[in-house]
Amino acid sequence: MRKLATAQTVSTAHPSAFFARWADMATWPEWNTDTAWVRLDGPFVEGATGVLKPKGGPKVPFTVAKLVPGREFTDVSRLLGARLTFRHLVERTEQGGTLVNVEVTLDGPLAALWNAILGKDIRAGLQQDLDRLAATAEADGAVTAA
Repeated sequence: MRKLATAQTVSTAHPSAFFARWADMATWPEWNTDTAWVRLDGPFVEGATGVLKPKGGPKVPFTVAKLVPGREFTDVSRLLGARLTFRHLVERTEQGGTLVNVEVTLDGPLAALWNAILGKDIRAGLQQDLDRLAATAEADGAVTAA
């Protein structure tokens, strides 16, 4: 397995605000700049499937591989000869904020090829997208008490 990128932020938004945004996949393009659209085939539950359309790229099927509300959301996209995994972890801090970690990995026989195609853009945009997501979650009004 090849780690492509990681990002981390601390937010005043409650973990539920992040899960609300992840569940509302139609709004992903508001904070994820390289996504044209996302469609989830049914409710946001572990095992759910959908399709994501990156800007300038082909449609990609994905699965919600793991979902622990308030703690973890992992989605896996199926690429030709590889799997692209985004693991999102959320936890409360001692100060009452929310720590959000995102790790992107790639595995499979064509992982090196997909790293050459996608890796640079994912590394360049992951932190910025997470920061936009945090700002969006905070603006939604689900902000913790100081």
